[in-house]
Order: sequence, then C-alpha cells, then structure tokens
Amino acid sequence: MAYATNPILTGFNPDPSILCVGNDYYIATSTFEWFPGVQIHHSTDLIHWELICHPLERLSQLNMIGEPDSCGIWAPCLSYCEGTYYLIYTDVKSFIGMFKNTHNYLVTATDIRGPWSEPVYLNSSGFDPSLFHDTDGKKYLLNMLMDHRSFSTKFGGIIIQEYSPEKKALVGEPVNIFKGTQLRFTEGPHLYHLDDYYYLMTAEGGTGYEHAVTMARSKTLYGPYEVDPKNPLLTAWHDPLNPLQKAGHGSLTKGHNGKWYLAHLCARPVGKDRLCILGRETALEEVVFKDGWLRLANGGNTPCERVEIDGIETTSIIEKKYLLEDFDQDAYSIHLQTLRVPLGAAASLTERKGYLRLYGRESFSSFHHQSLLAHRQQSFYTEVTTKLDFRPKNFQTMAGLVYYYNSLSYYYLYVSEDETAGRVLSIISCILGKGTQPIGAGISLPETGEIYLRLTTDKETAQFSYSLEGNSFIKVGTELDATVLSDDYYASTGHIMFTGAFIGICCQDLSGQGAYADFDSFEYKEL
Repeated sequence: MAYATNPILTGFNPDPSILCVGNDYYIATSTFEWFPGVQIHHSTDLIHWELICHPLERLSQLNMIGEPDSCGIWAPCLSYCEGTYYLIYTDVKSFIGMFKNTHNYLVTATDIRGPWSEPVYLNSSGFDPSLFHDTDGKKYLLNMLMDHRSFSTKFGGIIIQEYSPEKKALVGEPVNIFKGTQLRFTEGPHLYHLDDYYYLMTAEGGTGYEHAVTMARSKTLYGPYEVDPKNPLLTAWHDPLNPLQKAGHGSLTKGHNGKWYLAHLCARPVGKDRLCILGRETALEEVVFKDGWLRLANGGNTPCERVEIDGIETTSIIEKKYLLEDFDQDAYSIHLQTLRVPLGAAASLTERKGYLRLYGRESFSSFHHQSLLAHRQQSFYTEVTTKLDFRPKNFQTMAGLVYYYNSLSYYYLYVSEDETAGRVLSIISCILGKGTQPIGAGISLPETGEIYLRLTTDKETAQFSYSLEGNSFIKVGTELDATVLSDDYYASTGHIMFTGAFIGICCQDLSGQGAYADFDSFEYKEL
C-alpha cells in the first residue's frame, strides 16, 4: 500500500485548490507578492508532486509594482470544464487598515502548462474567488464579501453571481448565500453540486491556529444553506500536539480511483513559541460522504500525517529537494522567483556566459524594483550556496545572499566597499524594520576574485559562512534566529502577514552608478 506524507507541498504553498482531470492531479497555490504568480503542481499518484508552471507570467496578467508585503495573489481557484482550464485569482493591492482593495480576475488555457490567456476582470467586492460549473452548464463566481464598516465583522458572507463566458463578464446581481458560523472570518468558498445537494465549503476561524474547514448544504443554489451539525470538518485547534497545525482552507476533488480527497492548508510549528518557519503548506486528506455530509476518512476532524492511497503501486519515498542552477541556459529554474515583477533588463544570462548578471537596483525596503532572485525554504534543514563575482563601487553598492521574509525582516550576507577596509563581507540583520550590522564593517576581502557565500538552516537557527576557494567555509557572525522570519512572529507583534521565508541572490545600487554582480551558481540543498 502507498501513502501520501503530509505536507505534500512543503514550504509556503498555501490556499490549495485541487483538481483531477483524467489521470492527472493539479494543485494551485497562492504566491502573494512573488512573481510569476500562482504555483501549479502536478501528480499522477497524489504522492509525488512536480512544479510545472506559473500561469501568471506576463505583466499584462499580473503587475504588482508598489504592492505592500503579503499583497498580490491570494487564494487562486483552479477548475476544468469541456477542454478548458479556468484559473480565478485575486490581486490584492492593499489590506492594512480599514479597507482591502481586492481585484478578481479570470484566465483560461487549453493546456495546463499554458500559455494562459489575458485576464478578464470580474469584480472587487472581496477576496478568495471561486468559479463553480453547475451541472446545467451555467457558471457562477463566488467570493467572500469584504465589509469595511467599523461596526461589522469585515467578513460579510459568501456572495454568488452568474458568469457569462460569451460576454466574459458577470451578469445579474450578486446574492449573499451564507453568512458563516460562530467560527467567524468566513472566506475561501468552494461550491460542489453532488446528487441532491449543493455543498458549500468555506474556510473559517482566521489564518492562525483556529483555522478550520466548514461545510454547509442546500437543495437549491441560492440557499438557504444548512450548516453541518458536526462542524468543523477539519481543524487542529483542539489538538495542539498534532504536528500539522492551522488546518483549514480546503478544496475537494474526486480521484481517478473513485475516492474523494481534500487538499488543505497547514503549518508545522517549532520551538516553545510554536512559530512556523516554513510558512503555510499544503496537506491532503481522504474524505467520505456519510449520511449526506462530508467526513474525514480517519473518523475524526484533525489532519493526518499519512494518507493511504488505494490503487497506487508505488513507494512513498520523499526525496529531499535539490537544485543546482549554473546559469548556463537561456532561462533560470522554475523554482526561482522575483518580487512583484520580473527582473527584465535588470538581469542578463548573456552578458557573461555561464553567469547571471544582476544590475543593482533598489533596497529591500522597496515595493517597486528589486534585483532579487530567490528559492522558497521548503525544509527546516537546508544549505544554500552561491558563487559571486562582484567589485563594488562604494558602500552604497552591495551584492550577496539573503534570507528573506519580507521588506522589514531579513538577514543579508553581502559584499560591499568600505572607505577604510576596502572590499568587505558583512551582515545586515533587519527585524520588523529595525536594521543592525552585527559585525560592523565586516571582514576584509581581496580586492578582486570570486567568493562563495552560504546559508545553513537548522530548524530554529541559521548560520552564514563564506569561502574563497569553495572547499573550507568560515562562519560569519553568530547563529541567527530563524523563527523571526515567520507569520507567527509578526502576529505576536500585532501585525498580520501571510508568506514564508525565501533564500536568494541579489544586488543593490543605491548610488545609481550602474553597479552589477555576476553569479556563477546557486545551489539549494536539503540536508
């Protein structure tokens, strides 16, 4: 017997939307401010998953210039009907304060790998849009209704409105079909028409430890919807020892083996403060219909670490992820992403053969133009190494290796120029916007020559090191606290963020004198 081991998509892969087409399974997940937008993974056995595309790869589809941290792509919904794949997504322009600016779009493709169409604008009334294909051929958009009024809960319920493929627009008027349960924060709707019922699945309880998947049903599309008396379908709130926490935001599909599966969000806390360094991930559960309601096959309502997959003859060997990008091709790996927009003219794979040249742009504080290319952290134990050739012009030009959560929280091992010491290697530690340089001006380096930079993560801690020849590495500074690069650390300070840690290469030129850095390689290895 074969088993899927949870989480099936590790490291910052939240808000899953699962789909089965023939013998193929697909999961779409949120990418927030990282470009290109939306990750789609593919599997034929629900056990082994491969990242195959980012559908939103053109600026005409997604332009996040100026968008603050944790904005961008929220909760995509992937569906399929009569030879066409549909992807619905929200591009959040802002969410801090009284208002959220949430624009919802639709793109389509006849091949899941693309190309995907130009976007069709739908509405801006709330986030977490979902496209429902009813059995009579009609299509409907669902999304949570954002209510900015101070006396309201902000979460105004789930609205539905018909979508016309011919007009490429919503038609009729939106109807509020579900106000939610006592768990509150009703979002993430998905609708399914099975036998005599319309089943409405929602996410409730917020995005933290009280997160849950809830169910309601109705014999008519517009309701009223009856809440499952045994709600929630899934949560880890009352099971704090379960390694999979924050279970919620689910999506349902029927597998080609005849069984039903629920993909859902989860997170794995570490340390006494239960902080989730890897961000929110994707897990899988088998579900069954019993007495007209959906139930977990395990008989409870908490997530499982392993899920038995019938009809599959394979071993559940989870391979550690490895990427060696030597920049010898005409494009870099699909596993590397940029912030908000593509690098464009700020990067070149041809100026120096076998190298990625990054032209210095703005600092990490910028919501506009950064020269940063990064890999999401997908294991507690990683080793990331890059080989860099950089001759800085002055102290305002920098290049190196960054351990990045967002514009306010990161650790940066960088090469720069000091008026007294010459070319130096130093560290910037920035936590919640407060920046320090723990080793001062840093370590003096030869004025020319390549340097290897490395970051090693060990669950709650991380350590920078460097080498001039690539064999023996010397530690730089002391161990770093990796837990501060997490949603939970922000939550403890009263802020809300939604992403995960990345490790990447970058270059800044704050003087505007045209500085650039050449990267010979980037290696991501799980230990």
